[in-house]
Formats: sequence, C-alpha cells, structure tokens
Amino acid sequence: MSSRTFALAAALGLVSGPALACGFTTDATVRHLSAAFPAWVAVTEAMRECAPNLQAELDQEFRTKQPTAFAAQPSLYHIGGVANGTLTPLLNAGTIRPLDDLVARFGENLSENQLIRIDGRIMAIAMMVNNQHLMYRQDILEELDIPVPETWDEVLAAAAKIREAGLVEHPIGATMQTGWNLAQDFINMFAGFGGTLIDADGRPGINSEAGVRALEMMKAKTEFMDPEFLVSDSTYVQQQFQQGRIAMANLWATRAAAMDDESESQVVGKVGMAAAPRAVEGGPPASTIWWDGIVIAANITDEEAETAFRVALEGLTPRMVEANNDAAVWLIDGFEPGRLAEGAIATAMLGPIAYPSSVEMGLLHTAIGNNIADFLTGRESAEQSLADAEEAYLAAAREAGVLR
Repeated sequence: MSSRTFALAAALGLVSGPALACGFTTDATVRHLSAAFPAWVAVTEAMRECAPNLQAELDQEFRTKQPTAFAAQPSLYHIGGVANGTLTPLLNAGTIRPLDDLVARFGENLSENQLIRIDGRIMAIAMMVNNQHLMYRQDILEELDIPVPETWDEVLAAAAKIREAGLVEHPIGATMQTGWNLAQDFINMFAGFGGTLIDADGRPGINSEAGVRALEMMKAKTEFMDPEFLVSDSTYVQQQFQQGRIAMANLWATRAAAMDDESESQVVGKVGMAAAPRAVEGGPPASTIWWDGIVIAANITDEEAETAFRVALEGLTPRMVEANNDAAVWLIDGFEPGRLAEGAIATAMLGPIAYPSSVEMGLLHTAIGNNIADFLTGRESAEQSLADAEEAYLAAAREAGVLR
C-alpha cells in the first residue's frame, strides 16, 4: 500500500475493538531496537506487559546501529523498529525475514494497510504514519493577529512580527542537526519546490533551481532560529516548544503529544497543529510521508522469530492505542484522530511525496546531510554545496553499483 493510503486510512479512523488483555505471553528473552520517540515507548511498554523479559533499546541513533546488529550471527536483536527510510539497508543486506507465514498464522487482526510488501513479500508491519508539519503557538499568533501560515514566505513574515514583539527568544525551530536531520529538512523543502531527487538512471537532481531555492529558504529560516541550529534535532525542537522558547516549527507528528504533556511542558493547550507550509503558492506541502513499523531478524531461529513476532503484535493492539491515542497517527484498530493529529492529517491530504525507500535515496540522503551545512554557515555557495553533495552521492552510487 502507498504511504498516502496509510494516511487516509488513519485520517478516516478505524473501527474500535475491545481492549483485550494479552493474547500471547512468554518468559523468553526478546530483544528489540527502535527509535525513542513517545509512540515507540508506548508500543514497547505494551510488549513488555506480555513479555516481561523484553530487552528494549530505544535510541534515536537506531538507524546507524541496526545494520551491523542485524547482520551478526546470530542477530543481536529479534525485533527492529523501522521507517520507510531506514528499512532499505536491512532489506539490501538480507538481514530481515519475510513475514507472510507469520502473518497468515497470527496476523488475523492486522489490516491490509499495515502490510508492507516488497517484491510481493510482507517484509514489515506498519503501525503509524508520520510526517513533519507545522506546529505553532496559538496564543502568540492570536495576540499578534497573525493568520496560521500556509506558505514558508508567510512563516518568515510571521517570524519577523513575533521577533519585533519580543514574545519568544527565537520565533522558529527546525530539525537541522548536521547529518540525517539536515538532509531531511532539505528533502522536504526540495520536494516543496517540485524538485526531482533521483532520475530513472540513478542520477541526482538536487543541483538545480529547486535545490538552490530550497537551500535559500532554509538559510532564511535560520535568521529566526537559535544560532546553534546545526545541533538541533527533534528532541531539541520539542524541548524548545515545551519551554516556550520558539513559536513555530515543522516538526514530526510523533512529537505532537509532548506539547500537552503536563509533566514536562509549559505550553499545554497552546500549540496548534496545521499542514506543513508550501514552498510555493499552490504547490505541495514541504514535507514527505513516512510510516513506522516492525521487522523481524533473519539471523535467528524460526522459533525465536515466531515468539518475537507474537510479542511485537502485543504492542500493536487496540488496548495500546486506547491508552496512547494521541501519541501517533496510528494504523491500528481503535485510533480516533484528535486535535493533535490535525496537522499530520492535513499534510497528508495535500498530497506530499512519500519518502523514497531505495538504495539510491539512502546514499543521497547521507551525501546531502554531510555537505550542505557549508552553505548555511557561509563557507560555500548554494551551487557548490549541492555540487559537493552530488559528487559524494555519485561516488557512493558507483561503489554500490546502482547507477544505470
């Protein structure tokens, strides 16, 4: 199924089922590695209720650890938490197993939208859709009589008014940490300007008018951001919001619930959710559609795989969703979209591209993240930084044998 289909299914809501106790329990040791954002915390806690010996490692650097860990003999983990952008290295290495047989035997409660098929085989189970969309301080925009921005030019204009009023330290936050986060911010903006990332022959298209415009818009954002923006990841931006230090950001939907977490947020009820701003009037939102879900290691026994799969399913139940409804835009029976899901759904309905899950995209993502900071810090022109990124990509793509 396409990522947009995932989003539309979530937006419509799924029929609620009963909140049942564990359908499967085990005392076996099951090891799990995933990201650390709230949705994965919720799923992991639900797994542990039915598998008390679950050993879970929730780490935002999971994407760099998984390839080596799953390639070990035996795999260091049984369950992996992945997204469409982090699944590819595991697929290419053959370190995750097809799930068709396990789904046939134990997946009667999974929906078709959750079954991620690659070349006809089920390789992952999706649990949620995700995208980066606009979060904004409703109270500040209302006080200054600023409409909710729908384009990045409007975001910049709003930021100028907020700065002039002196209501927050920095009007804009963004996930622009050098490396993966910085590349993703560029990819979102580049897609918003209508650019083509990679052509049919595996050649990059970022050193183009769309690429230059994307970098220039990113540079314009930084004028309203914390000067240390190159260390700013999702957790950093989340905390900036929670501490009242920013007024707007294009942040992952999975961070929305944290805004209303009374135990750590000073802005409960004050952060609104809207579609990701467009880069150009009438264009697509400057965002990409993602999904997150689980995979099972190949380098473990069939018995271990069965146990791990059944434990994973215990984390993807209506009971978990009922207790954590606002932690994600779930693709699980029982999800009821609320206020905190409005931005993710609005973005999805505007038709952003799905983040490409391919070897080429993984190589390009890395090349972008390692090279474009030189433009943002004034050491290179936009064209030179983009040329550097393309050169790094082409070298990696030739080595990987993916150029046609």
